[in-house]
Amino acid sequence: MAHTTLKSGYTELVERLNRFPQGAPPSETLYKILKILFSEREAQLVALLPIRPFNVETASQVWKMSLVETQKMLDELASRAILVDVEIDGKTTYTLPPPMAGFFEFSMMRLRGDIDQKVLGELFYQYLNVEEDFIRELFGTGETQLGRVFVHEPVLSAENTLHVLDYDRASEVIRTATHRGIGVCYCRHKMLHVGRNCDAPMDICMTFNSSAQSLTRHGYARPVDVSEGLDLLQQAYERNLVQFGENARQGVNFICNCCGCCCEAMIAARKFGMLNPVQTSNFLPVVNESECNGCGKCVSACPVEAMTLVSSNDPHHPKMKKAKVDEDICLGCGVCVRTCAHDGLSLRSRPQRVITPLNSIHRSVMMSIERGSFQNLLFDNRVLWNHRALAAVLGIVLRLPPVKQVMATEQVKSRYMEYLVKKLGYG
Repeated sequence: MAHTTLKSGYTELVERLNRFPQGAPPSETLYKILKILFSEREAQLVALLPIRPFNVETASQVWKMSLVETQKMLDELASRAILVDVEIDGKTTYTLPPPMAGFFEFSMMRLRGDIDQKVLGELFYQYLNVEEDFIRELFGTGETQLGRVFVHEPVLSAENTLHVLDYDRASEVIRTATHRGIGVCYCRHKMLHVGRNCDAPMDICMTFNSSAQSLTRHGYARPVDVSEGLDLLQQAYERNLVQFGENARQGVNFICNCCGCCCEAMIAARKFGMLNPVQTSNFLPVVNESECNGCGKCVSACPVEAMTLVSSNDPHHPKMKKAKVDEDICLGCGVCVRTCAHDGLSLRSRPQRVITPLNSIHRSVMMSIERGSFQNLLFDNRVLWNHRALAAVLGIVLRLPPVKQVMATEQVKSRYMEYLVKKLGYG
């Protein structure tokens, strides 16, 4: 009976988490993770919180608690990086982040003694790397993905530079962010506790803007200036790490410097490559066959096994090899180009430009439509939306291509929604 009582609070939380565009498939492992991160009462309370950002007054109404008691609970959850709290003009707004990129990572972004991080790391490994349902659902469904790859800037040619927009540069994200924070790499920290970590730097996980503001305030990341941020980016380039960041043009909240062996996004890209689990950059590597000597350095460097060696079909050198790119799974990171010492590789623009969502709201709308959960985002019945927030979401939907408008309408099953789509149309 005790087990059933304990699990009931976490079951409500799991149901709440699965109202995000990217959910958390229930399993015994997930319940064990949540039990470490939340008390049962906290789980029950968090399960009632809205998807969209909220203030203490809203939480007080939802929880039916006094403002003082509500503020104390919100501050406690934010201090443990369960909630993200952002201060604007003296007012604090709270958000429950999804598990990834969110409170799963935050729990391992600093060394802490209030929880058993070894046990937690082992559970994360079981849930994400062994059971795989979470990773498959997160990265393997829909066209719009959580994260995208930034091109390896040092290998850009003068011609490439003409085609790189500012939001495609990790360096520009660092320069323009309102806040910058550096924390422990969740992926390598997790792998450390199961004896599978590599020797890539640990203190190199980058957060920005609202996430960095909250995480640095509570000690889960250390604040850095632009200069140190760019220095760390240069270290990542020199270690052939891939910059994997939030799939948005504005207000990017994270950039991970990923290795192929430990990092979830790179592992997912290898396992589910044909499903395009990571949004690519706007570039592809091209093999210069006259210069490629078949050394294989690019093959070793590629984090997603998109580079291979094949026969050069040279009758005078029957054992000679050359590099080959699998464009269907290539991320366009450019790491392979850096490793080539013979000018055997260069970058070219993809035939069709990859479209990046404007911001996190735009991305969430697209992801929820494609994953069949748009009604949760639109009609968040845990709290009443104000008209401005509702109009913002509807405005994004009404600018979508017609096919995706129809998808949204079918999910919402609303005559009002159908009227809006038909009346205003696309564009």
